[in-house]
Amino acid sequence: MQAAAAAQASSRWMDRALDLAEQALYRTSPNPRVGCVLVDALGQVIGEGATQRAGGPHAEVMALRDAQARGHAVAGATAYVTLEPCAHTGRTGPCCVALAQAGVAKVYAALLDPNPRVAGQGVAYLRSQGVEVEVGLGAERARELNLGFLSRMVRGQPWVRMKAATSLDGKTALPNGASQWITGEAARNDGQQWRARACAILTGVGTVLADNPRLDVRSMATERQPRLVIADSQLRTPPDATLFAAERQVLIYTARADVPQAAALQQRGAVLVEMPDAQGRVDIPAMLRDLARREVNELHVEAGAVFNGALLASGMLDELLLYLAPSLLGMGADMAQWGPLTDLAQRVPLGFQEVRQVGADLRVLARVPGRDRF
Repeated sequence: MQAAAAAQASSRWMDRALDLAEQALYRTSPNPRVGCVLVDALGQVIGEGATQRAGGPHAEVMALRDAQARGHAVAGATAYVTLEPCAHTGRTGPCCVALAQAGVAKVYAALLDPNPRVAGQGVAYLRSQGVEVEVGLGAERARELNLGFLSRMVRGQPWVRMKAATSLDGKTALPNGASQWITGEAARNDGQQWRARACAILTGVGTVLADNPRLDVRSMATERQPRLVIADSQLRTPPDATLFAAERQVLIYTARADVPQAAALQQRGAVLVEMPDAQGRVDIPAMLRDLARREVNELHVEAGAVFNGALLASGMLDELLLYLAPSLLGMGADMAQWGPLTDLAQRVPLGFQEVRQVGADLRVLARVPGRDRF
Protein backbone atom coordinates (compact mmCIF):
# COMPACT_ATOMS: atom_id res chain seq x y z
CA MET A 1 0.00 0.00 0.00
CA GLN A 2 2.77 2.42 0.95
CA ALA A 3 4.68 1.73 -2.27
CA ALA A 4 1.52 2.22 -4.35
CA ALA A 5 0.78 5.52 -2.63
CA ALA A 6 4.35 6.69 -3.24
CA ALA A 7 4.13 5.76 -6.91
CA GLN A 8 0.82 7.61 -7.23
CA ALA A 9 2.32 10.70 -5.61
CA SER A 10 5.33 10.55 -7.93
CA SER A 11 3.06 10.36 -10.97
CA ARG A 12 1.10 13.34 -9.72
CA TRP A 13 4.22 15.46 -9.25
CA MET A 14 5.59 14.47 -12.67
CA ASP A 15 2.22 15.40 -14.15
CA ARG A 16 2.62 18.82 -12.54
CA ALA A 17 6.11 19.14 -14.03
CA LEU A 18 4.66 18.25 -17.43
CA ASP A 19 1.94 20.87 -16.98
CA LEU A 20 4.69 23.43 -16.37
CA ALA A 21 6.52 22.25 -19.49
CA GLU A 22 3.32 22.66 -21.50
CA GLN A 23 3.04 26.25 -20.24
CA ALA A 24 6.40 26.86 -21.95
CA LEU A 25 5.07 25.56 -25.28
CA TYR A 26 5.27 28.89 -27.10
CA ARG A 27 8.42 30.21 -25.45
CA THR A 28 11.46 27.97 -25.33
CA SER A 29 12.39 27.25 -28.97
CA PRO A 30 14.94 26.12 -29.98
CA ASN A 31 15.36 24.70 -26.48
CA PRO A 32 13.11 21.86 -25.33
CA ARG A 33 10.01 22.50 -23.23
CA VAL A 34 10.88 21.38 -19.72
CA GLY A 35 9.21 21.62 -16.33
CA CYS A 36 10.60 20.87 -12.87
CA VAL A 37 8.99 20.31 -9.46
CA LEU A 38 10.93 20.05 -6.17
CA VAL A 39 9.33 18.02 -3.36
CA ASP A 40 10.69 17.79 0.20
CA ALA A 41 10.90 14.69 2.41
CA LEU A 42 7.44 15.42 3.83
CA GLY A 43 5.87 15.32 0.39
CA GLN A 44 5.38 19.07 0.06
CA VAL A 45 6.12 21.01 -3.12
CA ILE A 46 8.83 23.53 -2.24
CA GLY A 47 9.66 24.90 -5.69
CA GLU A 48 8.68 24.64 -9.33
CA GLY A 49 9.60 26.20 -12.65
CA ALA A 50 9.67 25.93 -16.43
CA THR A 51 12.33 26.72 -19.02
CA GLN A 52 12.40 30.35 -20.10
CA ARG A 53 13.25 31.82 -23.52
CA ALA A 54 16.53 30.74 -25.13
CA GLY A 55 19.36 32.24 -23.12
CA GLY A 56 17.24 32.34 -19.96
CA PRO A 57 17.18 29.92 -17.02
CA HIS A 58 16.19 26.30 -17.48
CA ALA A 59 13.39 24.66 -15.52
CA GLU A 60 15.65 23.25 -12.79
CA VAL A 61 17.19 26.64 -12.04
CA MET A 62 13.77 28.28 -12.00
CA ALA A 63 12.54 25.67 -9.49
CA LEU A 64 15.61 26.15 -7.28
CA ARG A 65 15.08 29.92 -7.35
CA ASP A 66 11.41 29.43 -6.51
CA ALA A 67 12.31 27.28 -3.49
CA GLN A 68 14.77 29.90 -2.31
CA ALA A 69 12.18 32.66 -2.73
CA ARG A 70 9.73 30.63 -0.64
CA GLY A 71 12.37 30.19 2.06
CA HIS A 72 12.74 26.42 1.64
CA ALA A 73 15.96 24.40 1.94
CA VAL A 74 16.43 22.03 -1.01
CA ALA A 75 18.82 19.56 0.66
CA GLY A 76 17.28 16.09 0.63
CA ALA A 77 14.51 17.03 -1.81
CA THR A 78 13.36 15.09 -4.87
CA ALA A 79 13.28 16.74 -8.29
CA TYR A 80 10.76 15.77 -10.97
CA VAL A 81 12.10 16.93 -14.35
CA THR A 82 10.55 16.28 -17.76
CA LEU A 83 13.94 15.93 -19.50
CA GLU A 84 17.36 14.84 -18.32
CA PRO A 85 19.14 17.81 -16.67
CA CYS A 86 21.67 19.29 -19.07
CA ALA A 87 25.37 18.58 -18.54
CA HIS A 88 27.02 21.30 -20.60
CA THR A 89 27.59 25.02 -20.52
CA GLY A 90 25.81 26.69 -23.41
CA ARG A 91 23.65 29.77 -23.06
CA THR A 92 23.31 28.73 -19.39
CA GLY A 93 25.24 26.54 -16.95
CA PRO A 94 24.72 22.78 -16.46
CA CYS A 95 21.53 22.00 -14.54
CA CYS A 96 22.82 18.67 -13.23
CA VAL A 97 25.53 20.56 -11.35
CA ALA A 98 23.00 23.06 -9.98
CA LEU A 99 20.80 20.25 -8.63
CA ALA A 100 23.71 18.36 -7.08
CA GLN A 101 25.16 21.48 -5.46
CA ALA A 102 21.75 22.31 -4.00
CA GLY A 103 21.71 18.93 -2.24
CA VAL A 104 18.88 17.26 -4.18
CA ALA A 105 18.74 13.60 -3.10
CA LYS A 106 16.78 12.05 -5.97
CA VAL A 107 15.84 12.99 -9.53
CA TYR A 108 13.03 11.56 -11.62
CA ALA A 109 13.62 12.38 -15.31
CA ALA A 110 10.93 11.62 -17.87
CA LEU A 111 13.36 11.26 -20.79
CA LEU A 112 17.05 11.10 -21.51
CA ASP A 113 18.20 14.09 -23.57
CA PRO A 114 19.46 12.94 -27.02
CA ASN A 115 21.49 16.14 -27.45
CA PRO A 116 25.05 14.82 -27.96
CA ARG A 117 26.26 17.35 -25.38
CA VAL A 118 24.03 15.66 -22.79
CA ALA A 119 23.02 12.12 -23.88
CA GLY A 120 23.19 10.48 -20.44
CA GLN A 121 25.97 12.67 -19.09
CA GLY A 122 23.56 14.59 -16.87
CA VAL A 123 22.33 11.37 -15.26
CA ALA A 124 25.88 10.06 -14.95
CA TYR A 125 27.06 13.22 -13.22
CA LEU A 126 24.17 13.18 -10.75
CA ARG A 127 24.83 9.56 -9.86
CA SER A 128 28.54 10.30 -9.43
CA GLN A 129 27.52 12.89 -6.83
CA GLY A 130 25.41 10.38 -4.91
CA VAL A 131 22.07 11.51 -6.33
CA GLU A 132 19.61 8.69 -7.02
CA VAL A 133 18.14 8.91 -10.56
CA GLU A 134 15.17 7.19 -12.19
CA VAL A 135 14.27 7.68 -15.88
CA GLY A 136 10.98 7.04 -17.64
CA LEU A 137 8.16 8.41 -15.50
CA GLY A 138 5.92 10.51 -17.76
CA ALA A 139 7.98 9.64 -20.85
CA GLU A 140 5.18 9.55 -23.45
CA ARG A 141 3.76 12.96 -22.64
CA ALA A 142 7.27 14.42 -22.45
CA ARG A 143 8.01 13.03 -25.92
CA GLU A 144 4.88 14.61 -27.39
CA LEU A 145 5.82 18.01 -25.97
CA ASN A 146 9.25 17.85 -27.58
CA LEU A 147 8.83 15.95 -30.85
CA GLY A 148 10.55 18.75 -32.75
CA PHE A 149 13.56 18.92 -30.46
CA LEU A 150 13.93 15.14 -30.44
CA SER A 151 13.60 15.02 -34.23
CA ARG A 152 16.32 17.63 -34.70
CA MET A 153 18.69 15.91 -32.31
CA VAL A 154 18.15 12.34 -33.52
CA ARG A 155 17.24 12.68 -37.22
CA GLY A 156 18.97 15.97 -38.02
CA GLN A 157 15.76 17.48 -39.40
CA PRO A 158 12.71 19.26 -37.96
CA TRP A 159 9.38 17.66 -37.19
CA VAL A 160 7.33 18.58 -40.27
CA ARG A 161 3.65 19.32 -39.71
CA MET A 162 1.45 20.33 -42.65
CA LYS A 163 -1.69 22.34 -41.85
CA ALA A 164 -4.66 22.58 -44.20
CA ALA A 165 -8.30 23.64 -44.01
CA THR A 166 -10.75 21.97 -46.38
CA SER A 167 -14.40 21.25 -47.00
CA LEU A 168 -15.64 17.72 -46.41
CA ASP A 169 -14.99 16.96 -50.07
CA GLY A 170 -11.35 18.03 -49.71
CA LYS A 171 -11.43 21.46 -51.36
CA THR A 172 -9.36 24.38 -50.10
CA ALA A 173 -10.85 27.07 -52.36
CA LEU A 174 -13.40 27.71 -55.10
CA PRO A 175 -12.29 27.59 -58.76
CA ASN A 176 -11.89 31.39 -58.67
CA GLY A 177 -9.53 31.12 -55.69
CA ALA A 178 -11.96 32.33 -53.00
CA SER A 179 -11.13 30.61 -49.70
CA GLN A 180 -11.93 33.08 -46.88
CA TRP A 181 -13.29 31.52 -44.89
CA ILE A 182 -13.87 27.78 -45.30
CA THR A 183 -13.51 27.14 -41.56
CA GLY A 184 -14.88 29.15 -38.65
CA GLU A 185 -13.17 31.60 -36.33
CA ALA A 186 -12.56 29.03 -33.59
CA ALA A 187 -10.66 26.77 -36.00
CA ARG A 188 -8.65 29.69 -37.36
CA ASN A 189 -7.66 30.77 -33.85
CA ASP A 190 -6.73 27.20 -33.02
CA GLY A 191 -4.50 27.12 -36.09
CA GLN A 192 -2.73 30.24 -34.82
CA GLN A 193 -1.76 28.36 -31.66
CA TRP A 194 -0.09 25.69 -33.78
CA ARG A 195 1.77 28.43 -35.64
CA ALA A 196 2.91 29.95 -32.36
CA ARG A 197 4.44 26.74 -31.02
CA ALA A 198 6.56 26.20 -34.14
CA CYS A 199 10.13 27.40 -34.61
CA ALA A 200 9.37 28.33 -38.21
CA ILE A 201 6.47 28.59 -40.66
CA LEU A 202 7.10 27.27 -44.17
CA THR A 203 5.21 28.24 -47.30
CA GLY A 204 5.73 28.20 -51.05
CA VAL A 205 6.13 31.20 -53.31
CA GLY A 206 2.82 30.32 -54.98
CA THR A 207 0.99 31.15 -51.76
CA VAL A 208 2.96 34.39 -51.40
CA LEU A 209 2.03 35.51 -54.92
CA ALA A 210 -1.60 34.40 -54.79
CA ASP A 211 -2.58 35.52 -51.28
CA ASN A 212 0.09 38.00 -50.14
CA PRO A 213 -0.26 36.57 -46.61
CA ARG A 214 1.33 37.87 -43.43
CA LEU A 215 1.81 34.35 -41.96
CA ASP A 216 2.56 35.41 -38.41
CA VAL A 217 0.89 34.91 -35.03
CA ARG A 218 -1.78 37.55 -34.41
CA SER A 219 -4.74 36.11 -32.51
CA MET A 220 -2.85 35.37 -29.30
CA ALA A 221 -0.11 36.94 -27.22
CA THR A 222 3.27 35.37 -27.87
CA GLU A 223 6.79 36.06 -26.63
CA ARG A 224 8.32 35.25 -30.01
CA GLN A 225 7.31 35.18 -33.65
CA PRO A 226 8.29 32.02 -35.54
CA ARG A 227 10.72 32.52 -38.39
CA LEU A 228 9.23 32.46 -41.89
CA VAL A 229 10.64 30.13 -44.54
CA ILE A 230 9.74 30.43 -48.23
CA ALA A 231 10.49 27.81 -50.88
CA ASP A 232 10.99 29.94 -53.99
CA SER A 233 12.96 28.20 -56.72
CA GLN A 234 13.06 31.16 -59.15
CA LEU A 235 13.18 33.89 -56.47
CA ARG A 236 9.84 35.49 -57.32
CA THR A 237 8.99 36.73 -53.82
CA PRO A 238 8.06 40.44 -54.11
CA PRO A 239 10.26 42.71 -51.96
CA ASP A 240 7.10 44.60 -50.92
CA ALA A 241 5.25 41.44 -49.80
CA THR A 242 3.15 41.80 -46.64
CA LEU A 243 5.11 38.99 -44.96
CA PHE A 244 8.01 41.40 -44.37
CA ALA A 245 5.82 43.50 -42.03
CA ALA A 246 6.23 41.08 -39.12
CA GLU A 247 9.35 41.31 -36.98
CA ARG A 248 11.02 37.94 -37.53
CA GLN A 249 13.71 36.38 -39.67
CA VAL A 250 12.71 35.48 -43.24
CA LEU A 251 14.63 32.67 -44.95
CA ILE A 252 14.14 32.16 -48.69
CA TYR A 253 15.37 28.89 -50.18
CA THR A 254 15.90 29.10 -53.90
CA ALA A 255 17.41 27.27 -56.84
CA ARG A 256 19.04 30.47 -58.08
CA ALA A 257 20.06 33.57 -56.16
CA ASP A 258 21.72 35.31 -59.16
CA VAL A 259 18.70 37.40 -60.18
CA PRO A 260 18.27 41.18 -59.90
CA GLN A 261 15.54 40.76 -57.28
CA ALA A 262 18.02 39.15 -54.85
CA ALA A 263 19.50 42.45 -53.71
CA ALA A 264 16.09 43.99 -53.03
CA LEU A 265 15.04 40.98 -50.95
CA GLN A 266 18.25 41.11 -48.96
CA GLN A 267 17.64 44.80 -48.32
CA ARG A 268 14.32 43.78 -46.77
CA GLY A 269 16.28 41.53 -44.40
CA ALA A 270 15.69 38.22 -46.16
CA VAL A 271 18.37 35.54 -45.89
CA LEU A 272 18.77 33.80 -49.26
CA VAL A 273 19.87 30.17 -49.32
CA GLU A 274 20.67 28.62 -52.71
CA MET A 275 19.77 24.94 -52.56
CA PRO A 276 18.74 23.49 -55.97
CA ASP A 277 17.89 19.89 -56.75
CA ALA A 278 18.62 18.18 -60.07
CA GLN A 279 15.40 19.53 -61.62
CA GLY A 280 16.15 23.15 -60.73
CA ARG A 281 13.70 23.30 -57.83
CA VAL A 282 14.37 23.72 -54.14
CA ASP A 283 15.85 20.53 -52.68
CA ILE A 284 13.35 19.83 -49.90
CA PRO A 285 15.35 17.22 -47.92
CA ALA A 286 18.46 19.42 -48.06
CA MET A 287 16.39 22.42 -46.97
CA LEU A 288 15.10 20.52 -43.94
CA ARG A 289 18.60 19.46 -42.93
CA ASP A 290 19.73 23.06 -43.24
CA LEU A 291 16.81 24.26 -41.12
CA ALA A 292 17.82 21.76 -38.43
CA ARG A 293 21.32 23.25 -38.46
CA ARG A 294 19.61 26.60 -37.92
CA GLU A 295 17.94 25.16 -34.80
CA VAL A 296 14.43 24.69 -36.18
CA ASN A 297 12.59 22.03 -34.16
CA GLU A 298 8.95 22.13 -35.29
CA LEU A 299 8.28 23.26 -38.86
CA HIS A 300 4.70 24.35 -39.49
CA VAL A 301 3.77 24.19 -43.18
CA GLU A 302 0.98 26.39 -44.58
CA ALA A 303 1.20 26.28 -48.35
CA GLY A 304 -0.76 25.72 -51.52
CA ALA A 305 -1.43 22.60 -53.53
CA VAL A 306 1.80 22.72 -55.55
CA PHE A 307 4.22 22.94 -52.64
CA ASN A 308 2.13 20.57 -50.49
CA GLY A 309 2.32 18.07 -53.32
CA ALA A 310 6.08 18.45 -53.58
CA LEU A 311 6.38 17.93 -49.83
CA LEU A 312 4.30 14.76 -49.96
CA ALA A 313 6.29 13.49 -52.94
CA SER A 314 9.54 14.07 -51.03
CA GLY A 315 8.43 11.70 -48.26
CA MET A 316 9.41 14.25 -45.61
CA LEU A 317 5.97 14.85 -44.07
CA ASP A 318 5.64 13.70 -40.45
CA GLU A 319 2.19 14.92 -39.48
CA LEU A 320 -0.98 16.39 -40.96
CA LEU A 321 -3.07 18.97 -39.12
CA LEU A 322 -6.36 19.12 -40.99
CA TYR A 323 -9.39 21.30 -40.26
CA LEU A 324 -12.56 19.96 -41.86
CA ALA A 325 -15.49 22.31 -42.39
CA PRO A 326 -19.03 20.84 -42.51
CA SER A 327 -19.62 21.93 -46.09
CA LEU A 328 -19.25 20.72 -49.66
CA LEU A 329 -17.65 22.91 -52.34
CA GLY A 330 -17.74 20.66 -55.38
CA MET A 331 -15.26 21.90 -57.97
CA GLY A 332 -12.26 23.75 -56.59
CA ALA A 333 -8.64 23.61 -55.45
CA ASP A 334 -7.33 20.48 -53.77
CA MET A 335 -5.13 20.37 -50.69
CA ALA A 336 -2.19 18.90 -52.60
CA GLN A 337 -1.24 18.23 -56.21
CA TRP A 338 0.88 15.14 -56.53
CA GLY A 339 0.84 11.84 -58.33
CA PRO A 340 -0.94 10.37 -60.11
CA LEU A 341 -0.37 7.18 -58.16
CA THR A 342 -0.52 3.87 -59.98
CA ASP A 343 -0.60 1.62 -56.92
CA LEU A 344 -2.14 1.98 -53.46
CA ALA A 345 1.24 1.08 -52.00
CA GLN A 346 2.44 4.52 -53.13
CA ARG A 347 0.02 6.38 -50.88
CA VAL A 348 1.15 8.26 -47.78
CA PRO A 349 0.01 6.18 -44.79
CA LEU A 350 -1.31 8.08 -41.78
CA GLY A 351 -2.59 7.09 -38.36
CA PHE A 352 -5.11 9.17 -36.46
CA GLN A 353 -3.65 10.80 -33.35
CA GLU A 354 -6.67 12.87 -32.42
CA VAL A 355 -10.02 13.98 -33.79
CA ARG A 356 -11.64 16.92 -31.99
CA GLN A 357 -14.42 19.36 -32.70
CA VAL A 358 -13.26 22.99 -32.71
CA GLY A 359 -16.21 25.30 -33.03
CA ALA A 360 -18.29 24.03 -35.93
CA ASP A 361 -15.30 22.29 -37.55
CA LEU A 362 -13.31 19.13 -36.96
CA ARG A 363 -9.60 19.14 -36.21
CA VAL A 364 -7.84 15.97 -37.35
CA LEU A 365 -4.27 15.26 -36.31
CA ALA A 366 -2.79 12.36 -38.27
CA ARG A 367 0.78 11.07 -38.24
CA VAL A 368 2.96 8.92 -40.49
CA PRO A 369 3.29 5.69 -38.46
CA GLY A 370 6.61 5.23 -36.72
CA ARG A 371 7.90 8.75 -37.39
CA ASP A 372 7.69 9.64 -33.70
CA ARG A 373 9.93 6.74 -32.62
CA PHE A 374 13.38 8.22 -32.85
